[in-house]
Amino acid sequence: MIGQYCRRFCQPPQAANFEHGALALNRYNRRDKKVTTEDAMKRIELDDDLYAYIASHTQQIGESASDILRRLLAFDSAAAVEHADSSTSLPTTASVFDRLNQPDVAAQRSAVGRFLYILSLLYRSHRQDFAKVLQIRGRDRVYFATSEEALLASGNSTNPKQIPDSDYWVVTNNNTTKKKSMLTLVATELGYSPAEAEKIRDFL
Repeated sequence: MIGQYCRRFCQPPQAANFEHGALALNRYNRRDKKVTTEDAMKRIELDDDLYAYIASHTQQIGESASDILRRLLAFDSAAAVEHADSSTSLPTTASVFDRLNQPDVAAQRSAVGRFLYILSLLYRSHRQDFAKVLQIRGRDRVYFATSEEALLASGNSTNPKQIPDSDYWVVTNNNTTKKKSMLTLVATELGYSPAEAEKIRDFL
């Protein structure tokens, strides 16, 4: 709702006559301090002048404070929910350096494991653009594909592995120097500068 203010919704001393329910607000019985509307309703606190302002914009008998405020604020519940959802969703494009760190890479037990781990972070950071890696090829070998079969058909002893949490596969039957070269090419395709690509490569 609107937040905490200095009074609860109640009839101010000089407020207009609401005997016929012109404004449905939380009110207190001044004698026993019990809430006279449903306790389930959320309560906010207002100064008297703000309460009077809201009350003065009542357009029909029985109109609630929420309805009045929605009208005054041009508030759209559906749009507000959509905005909240979009604000909390993770971006599809980010810098891999937000995820990449040496301890996590070092936790991988082999060069192939580290290679696949770094590629998976690049994929997670650039899901929409990752298809660009399919353009990376050797003179007579395909390095990346969207299926194991495609890599097996491209040559002998390719030892294809799936990049974790992705639909992409990569050949792994090459030495560490070649893997570093492939990481550099991938980083470049995804828009990293030569210096950044070199940093990514050196994590291997």
